[in-house]
Amino acid sequence: MPSRSGLGKGLDALIPTGSQTVTASASGVTQVAVDLIQRNPRQPREKFDLEELDNLAASIREHGVIQPLVVAPGKNGVYILIAGERRLQASRKAGLKTVPVVIRHATDQQLLELALIENVQREDLNPIEEAEAYQNLAKEFKMSHETIAARVGKSRVTVTNTMRLLDASAAVKQALVDGRITEGHARAMLSLSAKAQEALLNQIINIDMSVRQTEMLARKYSGHKPTTKKRSAVSAEVNDIEKRLRSSLGTKVALKHGKRGGTVTIYYYSNEELDSLLEKLT
Repeated sequence: MPSRSGLGKGLDALIPTGSQTVTASASGVTQVAVDLIQRNPRQPREKFDLEELDNLAASIREHGVIQPLVVAPGKNGVYILIAGERRLQASRKAGLKTVPVVIRHATDQQLLELALIENVQREDLNPIEEAEAYQNLAKEFKMSHETIAARVGKSRVTVTNTMRLLDASAAVKQALVDGRITEGHARAMLSLSAKAQEALLNQIINIDMSVRQTEMLARKYSGHKPTTKKRSAVSAEVNDIEKRLRSSLGTKVALKHGKRGGTVTIYYYSNEELDSLLEKLT
C-alpha cells in the first residue's frame, strides 16, 4: 500500500508480524487461495467504483498482483483481510485462484483502524463512511477524538467536524454521499430540523448555491436575524484578536469589546472539544 507522509502510523507500526501458518518466501510473502480470504468485517467502505475495479482486474490479468494483500489468520484456515480490498475484488474478477499475501495478527480495533487508515490515505471513503468509522472507534473502543486524529494523520477539529455530519438528515447524508453537495454545505445545515434541511437542500441543488450562501440562508431558516450593521462596526483590532484566539484554541471564538469591558465566547461542539479546551486553558 503506498504510504502518504504524515497519514497515520501505517501497518508495520500498528500490528506486528505474526507467526505464519503456511510456508512463505524469504520476503514474508506467501500465496493464499482467494476463496480462503474473507472481507474485513470492520471495513468502513461500502461502495467501490466498478469501472476502476474492471481496470484493475485487467491490469492484474496482465501483470499479476504487484503489491501483496495483508491478512490476519481467522478460524478454520480462513484469513481476514486487513488491507487490499480492491486488489482482492479485482483478483476475483480477473479469475485468480491465489493471491500474494503478508500474514499479520490483528485485534478487532486494529482491523478497523487499518482499514480506515488505508482508505483515508487513498481518499477512498465518502464523508459519511469516514464519519461512521470514526464513530465506531470512539464508541466501541473508547478512543478520544485526538487519539483518532493521531491514528489517521488528521487534526482533531477535522475528525470532530467529520463526525458531526452524522447529525444531518437522511436526505442531506445521501446528497453528500452522491457528491451533490459538499461537507461545507452539510455542516451549514446541521442546526436546522430535518424538514428544514431538506427544504434548504433542494434550493442548494436547484440553484447551485455556494457554502457561504447556504450558511446565510440557514441562519434565516433558524430565525437568526442578520447582524451585518453591528459587525461592520467591529474594529480591525477585535477581528485580529478573534483570529488569534481561534488559531490558538482551534475553535470558533467571538469577542465583544466595549469601553467598559466585554466578553469572550468560546464555542465547542462535543465533550471531546470541551476537554481539549480545558486542557489548554487550565
